[in-house]
Amino acid sequence: MAKLAGIPFDELRVSADSADARAELLLLSPSILVPCLHHDGTKVWDTLAIGEYLNEIAPHAGLLPTDPARRAHCRSICGEMHSGFSALRGSLPMNVRARFKGFKVWSKAQLDIDRIQDIWNDCLARYEGSFLFGDQPTLADAMYAPVVTRFNTYDIALEPLCQAYCDRVTAMPEVQEWIRGAEAEPDDIAELEVDF
Repeated sequence: MAKLAGIPFDELRVSADSADARAELLLLSPSILVPCLHHDGTKVWDTLAIGEYLNEIAPHAGLLPTDPARRAHCRSICGEMHSGFSALRGSLPMNVRARFKGFKVWSKAQLDIDRIQDIWNDCLARYEGSFLFGDQPTLADAMYAPVVTRFNTYDIALEPLCQAYCDRVTAMPEVQEWIRGAEAEPDDIAELEVDF
């Protein structure tokens, strides 16, 4: 989101395996969750709140649509991504490094996948753009980028319009940089390296 906003930032990585990780995260983020944005004395530790904050300090970036109805729709699907899709998150953990061909999707996760495709199909048809709310990426595209990486990791069969959208998001320079950064991380998370 900060990349889309055009705001320079420094990323501070905290090792998940460190014995002091919880204490370090607590110092950085009151919820002990990441990400956490520090900007000019302001601390924002919720992804959706970070997006809203970035939109306020960089309104020229177009992170949210200017039209009130589109903006409300964008906020709604961002909120749905932020608080929903627990079956997808639980059964398809994010692992940019791996590829699991022929992955068997559980029925509850498939319901989440179907709902995401409904959202994408609706937005792409309604707003007739390359991205969910037109021809420029918004917070919605940033919020769904982790889903795109999951679909790539687990070789999820998607409808053609949704697959084309995934391909566009994956090809974004910001997403490519994010993927390269994840691939370069030295840490292995054993639970994510298990063959399903």
